[in-house]
Amino acid sequence: MRVALVNPPWRFDGSIYFGCREPHLPLELGYSKALLEAAGHVVLMVDAHLFALPLTEAVAEVVAFQPDMTVVTTAPSYMFWRCAPPELRVPREFLLALDGRGGRTVAVGPHGSATPAAALRKLGVDVVVRGECEEIILRLAGEGDLARVPAIAFREGDEIRVAGAPHAGAFVTLPALRWPDSWIARHHHHHHRFDAQPAVPGAEVEASRGCPYSCSFCAKIDFRDAYRRRPLVPLLDELDGLIAQGVGYVYFIDEIFLPQRALLEALVGRNLQFGIQTRLDLWKPEMLDLLGTAGCVSIEAGVESLTPEGRAALDKNCRMSTEELTERLLHAKRRVPFVQANLIKTPGDDPDMIAAWREALRRGGVWANDPVPLYPYPSSPDYHRLWGAPDDEAWERAHTHYLAQFSVLSDIQDDRVALLPELEAACCR
Repeated sequence: MRVALVNPPWRFDGSIYFGCREPHLPLELGYSKALLEAAGHVVLMVDAHLFALPLTEAVAEVVAFQPDMTVVTTAPSYMFWRCAPPELRVPREFLLALDGRGGRTVAVGPHGSATPAAALRKLGVDVVVRGECEEIILRLAGEGDLARVPAIAFREGDEIRVAGAPHAGAFVTLPALRWPDSWIARHHHHHHRFDAQPAVPGAEVEASRGCPYSCSFCAKIDFRDAYRRRPLVPLLDELDGLIAQGVGYVYFIDEIFLPQRALLEALVGRNLQFGIQTRLDLWKPEMLDLLGTAGCVSIEAGVESLTPEGRAALDKNCRMSTEELTERLLHAKRRVPFVQANLIKTPGDDPDMIAAWREALRRGGVWANDPVPLYPYPSSPDYHRLWGAPDDEAWERAHTHYLAQFSVLSDIQDDRVALLPELEAACCR
């Protein structure tokens, strides 16, 4: 089968999108390509975002390939499945322009995972994949009868059939990825790096997938949930391939980068800098020392609240006090050039306490944000607590709730609230 894998030409005007807007490697499509080619399929992978392709050029490239199946993602890279644009405008525009010339059309991403029937209708695709997509894309390429494929939604006559729960892939069996030299050469962005300007290409890599914790705000119920750690052999093979292509910085997109001595010791001496997101209450000082020695230059650390009650309300399951967390952040900063502590706006926050804490961290070189409001993504426990299981209006409901609750905040008022009419028109339509 001839399969086209497409990352559409993302744009974010009029969108409530909290992720980085720079291009990132579409890891889900990279894994899918590797599995498909190993099974004998012919694959075209198009990243219109990375190559700044206009919609018409991206469509023309796919049409010229004459695919039997075209796969389009609804979020810009696996890294942002947990905070995807709520609206489906960009992938829908691509599919409309494709106009039936892509064979069987398949959508992958968080929208179809959480709200499969709504995504199927709004995108007009033949199939929506629920959950992690690589193995299901491979099944779809080898199977003509959709009723035999799990974890999808598709039309059966006038009805929409949703087959099974979201898929969780094995992950640990995925091969080392290889990216074309032209892709790496264009990847100028160093995600979440602030200690230096990029002078060499960057990349994104997975060392693990999922998270053993269940924080209330994290959108992972329907995808990338169970924690799995990648074997070192393919991971180091992938990293060495990137280094050979001139990559000097990678960002581990892991939901949570947990302490792993074997990996960190293997990174020592590879002359590769990297960034992570993690919880510092899980790191002992000596492991933070090793983290710095291994090449880590950026840490995004989830603290979320300065009170035990606030952290408990977010289901953080944190066993450290605020004072212990503060010392751990400061210790990390002595080993890693950039350390960020994330705070979330929670009921009962004391503005004076937060201001004093942020200033104390700033004096120690750690950057801590002003508490940010929560967006209740449909795949988060917070959404389920507020409204139950997501339905067809889940994405609209989440973004309307966000705007209504936080429109008075000055940091989002000009950028997002002024666009409310456009957002309401665009969201998921």
